[in-house]
Amino acid sequence: MKDGNFVSLLDSSLRDGAQGEGISFSLQDKLSIAKALDSLGVMYIEAGNPSSNPKDAEFFQKAKKISFLNSKLVAFGSTRRKGLSCVDDSAVSALLEAETPVVTIFGKSWLSQVTKILHVTQEENLAMISETVSYLKEHGRTVIFDAEHFFDGWKENGEYALKTLEAAVDGGASIVTLCDTKGGAMPLDVYEPVLTVVRRLVRKTEIGIHTHNDAGLAVANSLMAIHAGASHVQGTILGFGERSGNANLSTIIANLELKLGYKCLPEGRISDLTPVCREIAEITNISLDQGMPYVGINAFAHKAGMHTDAVLKDSSAYEQVNPSAVGNNRVILISEVTGRAAIIEKLHRAFPEVTKESPVAAKIVSRIKALEKDGYQFEGAEGSFNLLARKILGKYKPFFSLHYYKIIGEQHVDDNPATSFAQIKISVNGDTTITAGEGLGPVHALDVALRSALEKFYPAVRNMRLTDFKVRVLDSKDATAAKVRVLVESTDGQNMWTTVGVSTDLIEASWIALVDSFEYILSLSS
Repeated sequence: MKDGNFVSLLDSSLRDGAQGEGISFSLQDKLSIAKALDSLGVMYIEAGNPSSNPKDAEFFQKAKKISFLNSKLVAFGSTRRKGLSCVDDSAVSALLEAETPVVTIFGKSWLSQVTKILHVTQEENLAMISETVSYLKEHGRTVIFDAEHFFDGWKENGEYALKTLEAAVDGGASIVTLCDTKGGAMPLDVYEPVLTVVRRLVRKTEIGIHTHNDAGLAVANSLMAIHAGASHVQGTILGFGERSGNANLSTIIANLELKLGYKCLPEGRISDLTPVCREIAEITNISLDQGMPYVGINAFAHKAGMHTDAVLKDSSAYEQVNPSAVGNNRVILISEVTGRAAIIEKLHRAFPEVTKESPVAAKIVSRIKALEKDGYQFEGAEGSFNLLARKILGKYKPFFSLHYYKIIGEQHVDDNPATSFAQIKISVNGDTTITAGEGLGPVHALDVALRSALEKFYPAVRNMRLTDFKVRVLDSKDATAAKVRVLVESTDGQNMWTTVGVSTDLIEASWIALVDSFEYILSLSS
């Protein structure tokens, strides 16, 4: 049992999260994510099912060599199969062979599934649960029991659903977790059953909650369970998972620690929440939702002039918490509706010598407004904004000069995709180089060629990659002669930045944004 204000966390990104669309972890990815979650201080890391695929089994073998400071690894599996003893069930044996200190097993708590899916009697299902928990417990494992479909089972036959939990407790389960497996429960559907379970079992075991986001309520339902007395929460750190995803632990952690007075991480670790989330997004090779609560790049972004003016005077006016509490930063979005004071404040944070009295401040503001009239958009292009300010302040140092670039397109007559070739000639400090690149389109080819040219002079470029590319036609009435705005989002694994280019020529607009992207990150290290 835990202190009354402590909530234990189980992150299932490497197991449940791996079932999400577009998520594919290598073995090294899984090891890196486990280390990142350990650094944050998540208590349990559910890392896979050792009997389901060789990669999970290999992970557990490799993970034995890692000394985790805060986390305990968890192997996941099911109760023994019908008609088999635990000793004879190879899947149960695989859980022991993983040699994790903690094991999660799931079992049926919905009576209809017991009879229609497992094709066993009520009594046999209860025996399968209690015997499996007891067997794992006897072999020195801490056991978490996940009651699959608990809330559906509660609606059909609540007494039987409770019996499945009691069977797990009788077997020695340290935690019983109530699962909203279909993700369709409403918050009030969660509260009453959890409250009943807490009153009945809390003196015997810890009560947990596991929710899915099919109705968009996974976080709300998890918090409702905590209000009802649960003290263990399962989810994935960024909310990804099968169908609409799992409960987003990053949001739950921040709400519990900053709003509700609970502790779920070691002291001081919540300020690492944003950096760890962005690191895991990078390892997973996904774009972190910019609007994700607390950790998204726009979680503390302000655009409207009235809002930015107010937040600069009193941050509590439009910010629910201090961004630094979760390791994030306030962002003032620069656009036609941004006030002059907000732009100058943004400049002052990047360049402390710039104040509202500085003559150059008015010059920068005027230039931004003029460029936005011409089609530029700086609200989502921090990199280009920073470079523009550097140029006007006299702090800009060109990292290379372009002599020319050439693009050649090639259309195949077979089913192979069209390819493009780019040739670039640049000079760095008088040293001239010519490189070429091949890509799936002209912008990709330019990126390959420019990266190849710059790596020779600036090795840091090897760590940088483009994560998003957006094109918008600014005035559709001009048809193919219309101006386009290109936004390029990039990362080096630690920083994320966006740059912008505008032109009537798509390739030129892309080149402008691409060059800014490379020059911005190089300027940070110069």
